[in-house]
Amino acid sequence: MTGYLIAGAAVLLALAVVVYARWRTARTIRRLDDMLTAATDGTFSEQTFDESRLSALESRLARYLAASALSERNVREQKDQISALISDISHQTKTPVANLQLYAQLLSEQPLTPQGKDCAAAISAQADKLQTLIEALVKTSRLETGILTLHPQSGEIAPMLERAIAQYGPKASEKDITLTARQTEGSAVFDPKWTEEAVCNLLDNAVKYTPSGGTVTVEVKNYELFSAIRVTDTGPGISEGEQAKIFGRFYRAPGAYQAEGVGIGLYLTRQIAEKQGGYVKVESVPGKGSVFSLFLPRL
Repeated sequence: MTGYLIAGAAVLLALAVVVYARWRTARTIRRLDDMLTAATDGTFSEQTFDESRLSALESRLARYLAASALSERNVREQKDQISALISDISHQTKTPVANLQLYAQLLSEQPLTPQGKDCAAAISAQADKLQTLIEALVKTSRLETGILTLHPQSGEIAPMLERAIAQYGPKASEKDITLTARQTEGSAVFDPKWTEEAVCNLLDNAVKYTPSGGTVTVEVKNYELFSAIRVTDTGPGISEGEQAKIFGRFYRAPGAYQAEGVGIGLYLTRQIAEKQGGYVKVESVPGKGSVFSLFLPRL
């Protein structure tokens, strides 16, 4: 009989140990869940001050969150400083650049030697390039820092594409490039003004790198979740190793240094796409042209 009692007591003790262990585990999990929830909400603070492992974890989490908040604040301050600096540069250079363009035009109207005319034309071209660079920097900086916000709304893509294509028709004609629009019907959720600028950047690249006698085609493909604006050219194409780099700020492919541009158009296009919940990608084979696709959400 005594043996049965001892065995029963051992079983009860074992059950008690299991129940207690489970209770401690459940309490720890609840506390961890509360800690993570508070960390997510930004209301976390240490509540346990003892020598337990949970208290040590709380302390480390508190230090991590403090360091993260400081890092985020530093990054935000740096972005604000960069944005202010670029705005100041834009403001301070606006008048000198305008004067350069004016004087270059006046100089080109004077009786000059052929070499003098070439120099005047070069001054004018470089002034225009500088103005384009400054404008692109200001737009990119303001988008990155949230000073400028996009306002996507549901609408038809065709009218926006027509405006973009009309801007590059003359430039394509000058190079004897056939610029055509195929199927442009479709709808998406996008900011018409900024999306038009993104498409113009794609068209500018296509016309710029397509040789005389080539073609540039614009079309829309509608999928279940996205509508894709595809710009296809018959230019030199892009190697696989370069395709992941061309959307970086100021990146110029090794074979593109002789062409116009500062390497910020595709970067700005990617920023505009991402701000609207879309994305941009390229498909290309060297010697066979490229296809740039701007994907816009449909919902």
